[in-house]
Amino acid sequence: MAERLLEVDHASKQYRLGMIGGGLLYRDINSWIARKLGREDPNRKIGANTSHDGETFMALEDISFNVDRGDAMALVGRNGAGKSTMLKLISRITAPSAGEIRIHGRVASLLEVGTGFHPELTGRENVYLNGAILGMRKSEITAKMDEIVEFSEIDRFIDTPVKRYSSGMYVKLGFAVAANLAPDVLICDEVLAVGDLAFQQKCLNKMSDVARSGRAVLYVSHNMRTVSQLCNRAIFLDHGRLMYDGNTERAIEFYGGAGNRDVVRDLDGMTRPRNRGDLMRMRRMVVLNSQNMEFQQDDMWEFNITCTSNVNERSLRLRLILKNNVATPIAMTQTLPFEVKAGEKFTLNVRFPLNGIAPGEYMVKLSLISDRMGGGSNYYDTIEDIGQFVVVDDPLVNEGFSWTERLWGNMRLPMLEMARVENDDE
Repeated sequence: MAERLLEVDHASKQYRLGMIGGGLLYRDINSWIARKLGREDPNRKIGANTSHDGETFMALEDISFNVDRGDAMALVGRNGAGKSTMLKLISRITAPSAGEIRIHGRVASLLEVGTGFHPELTGRENVYLNGAILGMRKSEITAKMDEIVEFSEIDRFIDTPVKRYSSGMYVKLGFAVAANLAPDVLICDEVLAVGDLAFQQKCLNKMSDVARSGRAVLYVSHNMRTVSQLCNRAIFLDHGRLMYDGNTERAIEFYGGAGNRDVVRDLDGMTRPRNRGDLMRMRRMVVLNSQNMEFQQDDMWEFNITCTSNVNERSLRLRLILKNNVATPIAMTQTLPFEVKAGEKFTLNVRFPLNGIAPGEYMVKLSLISDRMGGGSNYYDTIEDIGQFVVVDDPLVNEGFSWTERLWGNMRLPMLEMARVENDDE
């Protein structure tokens, strides 16, 4: 039986909204007396919003799970699901409001860029500081120093104060320290996104080695490709509740299904990349031929997009990029160019043929673009994820077998053409 390293037992975390404390003890006493007497708080700022005072927010509610040696476990969920709060409870940065968290061994955390670093100390001095926090002797840290410096790829700057480091250098040294000082549990939040692609892959390989060496990894990321690559187990959190604990691919499916499947979608309020949506903007989407965003293989998805434009454009296109359930782009298509005028509100009726798309759950990225002189595209508006849809498996279309995405991918090619040639026995 595997050794247990972490036990989370009915843990909850509650936060209080509004102003907390007046900064000085006598002000807090004055405020408490005023509340008891039903008077106005003498320390409240003029014009301050009181609507949230006294309200509470449950960031996590009654969460229970265990982590054993050798586990590489992901925490997946959308923004605000409680993933980072859970990691902070495990790292003992903050305490649970209810329940208990039991840790057996050393825990190393990489939650934010520069976590645990003193800006005035050099990189080398911070390595010793972090090792001491983990309970290691100076001789143990010294024995690991060359390995840490080599992994971090910043040997030229190891004796420079870290306040002069870039965010990428912070992450490289922080991860090198966390991964190489032999923690029993390695915790890594989304911070790896700061590093370059080569270093991200290096970190993923190192986390795999940590899990295979009999320790444990807790990993939080919105990159489902890396989650699938690294983790042998995942839990899915939604609005502070644990909804699933088990197979990684199944947790990713839950994560994808937690998105928007409404047939009427407010595109105007969705997040855009910087400088997109100012000159031209997608406002509303209405799905015309589905009530639950599920389609049979080879169906047609019909929807309309309402947009506004502040500029004249003679060759506008709507571009659609299809992503699989680990957010990897797998296909692209777009409309023919059309013209719009400044001040115009226009609606596009779109038909998206689903033939060739294998069964599974998909996300869609939409962009309004025009062709640039000399090549390339000019992006007016982009929404990375307008929502999900599902293509349902149909063995009749697949010639009698059920489609397996892991083995065969997301696109079903046309049937191979074949002509049998008779052998000449002569």
